[in-house]
Amino acid sequence: MTISPQTTMRELLEQCPGAQRALFRHYHIGGCASCGFQPEETLEGVCARNEGIDPLDAIACILEAHEADEAVFIAPNEADSNVRNAGARLLDIRTREEFEAVHIPGSQFMGQDFLQDVMGTWSKDTPIVIVDHTGSRCLDAAAYFTGHAFSNIRALRGGIDAWSCEVDPTLPRYTT
Repeated sequence: MTISPQTTMRELLEQCPGAQRALFRHYHIGGCASCGFQPEETLEGVCARNEGIDPLDAIACILEAHEADEAVFIAPNEADSNVRNAGARLLDIRTREEFEAVHIPGSQFMGQDFLQDVMGTWSKDTPIVIVDHTGSRCLDAAAYFTGHAFSNIRALRGGIDAWSCEVDPTLPRYTT
């Protein structure tokens, strides 16, 4: 991974999907209209217009957060083993339409009503694997659960797309 002050925010988010979450947490950058950024802006430019943050400090923050994110990911085969052997639950955060079109057998759609049930009745140490389409949004959901005291949360690396390639090739792949 190569990040420099001249890296565009688009490139940064492609390399480190959790970078925006890290920048917001540490510097309040990228979470709302007043502190947002454009994909073509460089990290250096974003840092300069946000109280002159040292871009090298921001890079260190991003890399530290990226390392923590990597520890949350779980490979599809390992997730499958955890579901079969350790009782892990698969929570699917895709749209209802995507879920109804194709989903991992045994996974549960994470609608608002179901989320309330999970938060109110599930043990905080329940092993949970968050599923999305390609693994790009599941880290945010995992962070949400972790922030609500769930201690055994993982994010499916590559999402249902990787699951269909590595675990169950009968699941149709799709693009959005």
